[in-house]
Amino acid sequence: MANILIAGCGDVGSRTGQYLAAAGHRVWGLRRQAAELPAPLQALAADLTDPTAMRDRLAGHTFDYVLFSAAAEEASENAYRRIYVDGLRHLLAALDSPPQLLLFCSSTSVYHQANGEWVDESSATQPLGFAGRCLLEAEALLVGRPASALRLSGIYGPGRGGRLLERVRNGAPCPRHPPLYSNRIHSEDAAAAIAHLMACAETGTAPPARLILSDHEPAPLHEVMDWLAGELGLPPCPHEGGTPPQRPRNSKRCHNAALLDTGYRLRYPNFRAGYGRLLEGGA
Repeated sequence: MANILIAGCGDVGSRTGQYLAAAGHRVWGLRRQAAELPAPLQALAADLTDPTAMRDRLAGHTFDYVLFSAAAEEASENAYRRIYVDGLRHLLAALDSPPQLLLFCSSTSVYHQANGEWVDESSATQPLGFAGRCLLEAEALLVGRPASALRLSGIYGPGRGGRLLERVRNGAPCPRHPPLYSNRIHSEDAAAAIAHLMACAETGTAPPARLILSDHEPAPLHEVMDWLAGELGLPPCPHEGGTPPQRPRNSKRCHNAALLDTGYRLRYPNFRAGYGRLLEGGA
């Protein structure tokens, strides 16, 4: 039985914690509103952006494994830097002893490719936006440590699929040319994969320093929206019109071969399986 800390214990962190607790581990969830944590996770109330509170709250605790799964409060460079770069730095400084493994939830936004290129863990990272830049800076804090940066693609699932469905229901346009490739992973797969990686580490097989977590099927966004429209009994989305993007748009296809090499098998291998389940639930 291991002692595990999940720092920034939101949706994916809580799901992961429940998998780990079910496997017999002692799991602590750290977040500002710790009373909202699901059982049987043990609550630690602290703000990752407050170094003093972090040191005080974690004093006397020793953790075998740590998962950093925080999320920024808003889509701004200041918010991303505070939570991912400063928050991770504060966490590392507050730990009494280094864990056997630290898993950091990063993002495929660290990749800059924009023309449908395939990317994997060895691909160049020259992010176009502040999100990717801040996450890449945070990843650099892990160099030389027993750690892995988990580059998750777009997470969707219960409570997280509404935005795209709303666009489809509202008849939002989505151009076909050039195709805007999208990558995603269901929240249950994200959590189960992270728990799987910790289980691998316990048996002596640590994950690589960087690992993409994404499903099997990167898909042009217009294909996803057209499929959803069909499932909802709506006409296909318009493929012309709309407001041109105001910022560079990434369009790449993420390989997940390295994840599969760890032995993990996806529950929702593509958008049809994942969104199909959401629609069955009335999402």
